[in-house]
Parts: sequence; structure tokens; C-alpha cells
Amino acid sequence: MNNRIGFIGTGVMGRSMAINLIKAGYEVSVYTRTPEKAKVVIEAGATWAQSPAEIAKNNNVVITIVGYPNDVEEVYLGEQGILHHALSGTYVIDMTTSTPSLAQEIFEEADKRGIYSLDAPVSGGDIGARDARLSIMVGGDEGAFEAMKPIFEVLGQNIVYQGPAGSGQHTKMCNQIAIASTMLGVSEAMSYATKSGLDPEKVLQTISQGAAGSWSLSNLAPRMIQSDFEPGFFIKHFIKDMTIALEEAEKMSLQTPGLKLSKELYDILASRGEENSGTQALYKYYFK
Repeated sequence: MNNRIGFIGTGVMGRSMAINLIKAGYEVSVYTRTPEKAKVVIEAGATWAQSPAEIAKNNNVVITIVGYPNDVEEVYLGEQGILHHALSGTYVIDMTTSTPSLAQEIFEEADKRGIYSLDAPVSGGDIGARDARLSIMVGGDEGAFEAMKPIFEVLGQNIVYQGPAGSGQHTKMCNQIAIASTMLGVSEAMSYATKSGLDPEKVLQTISQGAAGSWSLSNLAPRMIQSDFEPGFFIKHFIKDMTIALEEAEKMSLQTPGLKLSKELYDILASRGEENSGTQALYKYYFK
């Protein structure tokens, strides 16, 4: 297999992921609907492609990490989409958080064309992407997973094959459900510390090392108390993820009250103009 990779989507996480592939010696070509967003990746050594079709024709590995399921559908199944233009034997890896059913549909369409498809959403935010410490949860054919493992190892550290197509997306829903309630607890704890007159920095130093410790507490609570609400992960994308999780849970007749409440609070923040803030902006809810 050659070292050429096509990469579609250079947002908060995608740009760092593409740059890490370049640093690892891969020849990377990129496409994004907003060329300006690819500037940093091109400066790092990537080449620009004019469309998903061009990416698909010229690379035998294609990675996508875009915004919403409808973006995934367009990029893969649209007229200029990957599956209409990729050669047989191409590996396509969607790292967007999307719906399990769409991952299964893409897998089936790819299989008809002799293309290997993996759904491989990630967790770890901008920091994990930058430092190549992402958790990567993978669904699809296990042989394809093994073939792509060297690429995954450039991007992350916790890389687990979860099962057939759609399994990666289902696992990401488990991840987002856990985060949703955790963010409520972290935001409320930091708000309580502030309003009770404690030094939030000292409180964080103490509780992050005990039973309350979590990734969100260690990485996002410091941003909260420093009033840093820049996105490591957009609120609007978290709302999208929680919506998918709620819909999937409903199909299974599973009650998820913590997830439901978290989405309701994030919806309120979005209505206040915070949709492009980082998820740590939930802290602001407790001061209005």
C-alpha cells in the first residue's frame, strides 16, 4: 500500500489529525468546503483537491471527519461523492460522529463496489487530536481494521475494534452519553466552588485527584474557571451527537434521563448564541 491519504474535513480536530499524518510521512491531499480552513494543513505540506471526487480518484485511503450525518451522506453517496469515484480496493474511513444506520448503508454500498469501509469516530477533542492521543472506536470488517491500524496509530492511542459496520458509531454514542452527564457534574461542581467563595483552582487541584476525577474535570474545568470557552468541541456538534444518542436509545426503549437533561441545557445555551462555543461553556448556564 502506498503512503497517499486523502483527507476531507479540516475543522478543530481534522486539521491536527491531517498534520499528524503529514508528520508521520504520509502524502496528504485535503478537501474542505471552506478552503480557508485548510490553509494551516496546506502550509504543513498537504496538497489541495477540488472535490471529494478528486480525493477519491487519487488516493487509496480516504479519511473523512465532517460536521453532520447529512454532510457524511453527501460526501460518500452524492454525485461527486467518494463511493462513485473511488477505485476498487480503496479504504474509506469515516471518523465523523454520525448515525449507525448511515455507517451501515455506506458499508453496504462500498462493499458492492469492492471498497473497504470503516466507521471510526473519535474522542479526545482538540487536545487529543493535536497530541495524537485520540480514542478511536472502529466498526466494519476486521481485516480492513487491521490493514488500517498503522494509520490509526498515528492519530490515537486507544484504538479498539468494536464489531461490524455501525459498531463504532454505537460505541461513540456510549461515549457521548457518559460525557453528557459528566459535564453537568463538572459544571455544577465548579459553579458551586465559585459561588461558595472557595478558590476554584484549589478545589480543582483536590477533587481531580480523587474519586471525582475524569477527563472532563481535568481538561475542561480549568477552561471554565479561566473563562476560556473556545471550542475544543463545538456545542452545536455535541447537540447533534446527543440527538443521535437519544434517537438510538428510543429505538431500544432505553430511558436516558441524564442525557435528556444535558441536551435540554445545551439547547438553552445554543438559543443564547453559544452554539459555536466549546462544551465547557455549560458553566455559563449557572450564572444567568
